[in-house]
Amino acid sequence: MKQENNTYTEQRIAVPTGFTDVFTHFYIARNNTGLDVTKTLIPSFQTIMVFSFGPAVKFKSCGNSLEVRECVVLGPIRQPIEYTLPAGTDLLVANFKDDAFYRFFGLAVLSDQVAAHPDQLLDEHCFSALWLRLKNEPAADRVKLILEFCGPYLRPRQLPASSITEENADYAIVNPIKTVAHKTGQSERIVQLNHKKYFGFTAKERGRYERFSKAIRLLQATSGKVDWLEIAETCGYYDQSQLIRDFNHYLNLSPGRYIRFQKDICKAGG
Repeated sequence: MKQENNTYTEQRIAVPTGFTDVFTHFYIARNNTGLDVTKTLIPSFQTIMVFSFGPAVKFKSCGNSLEVRECVVLGPIRQPIEYTLPAGTDLLVANFKDDAFYRFFGLAVLSDQVAAHPDQLLDEHCFSALWLRLKNEPAADRVKLILEFCGPYLRPRQLPASSITEENADYAIVNPIKTVAHKTGQSERIVQLNHKKYFGFTAKERGRYERFSKAIRLLQATSGKVDWLEIAETCGYYDQSQLIRDFNHYLNLSPGRYIRFQKDICKAGG
């Protein structure tokens, strides 16, 4: 558990065996400082589900704003999201992995960024009921209840999605579309369409993000002076200017400003 000013706490919770192909992790945050706390969530190309059990949490991205008083699905997250946690906030975030959003909700607006109450995507009131149950349970039991709840709604993984997922680790190096097409005997066009269908974004978009994400990981592991040229070369950038463009694209920050403000920046994926 990380503490900020002794009264702001945040924690990353690992996913138990049996659900590691559905969620990457869970995240909780509580603000007892008496003041608003503002953070930035960097792009992850994941879809997340946010449960707010206290005052409304405010999200802002690309000039659009949203207040979450109960629960909301956001994603796939392609641009930075600034979020403000008022005093008394009690937040729980579930991070979907790979095609897990499709397995819950089908094709419901997955091709564009989602910002909707999950009941609107299913035409049911099951998530409102889940939120009420979670609100009245101890925080330590909430993740367990979510995992129990999700089982009946989770569709089996489709074979095309399984084939694509096997290549995910190499997005920044290998063209997964060409690799999967070769392995399965499908055309690259069909594999591209399946990728967009099950994951909500193209392999090209994901490849660019993975290169940027590698740069972020290197920066987080670096102490002292940063060798920007080495980071650019290690991550496959043509030059430092291309690296700078990706920082502006994904964070609206220069690399230098990211270094100064990274304690206020959160990463959903991982």
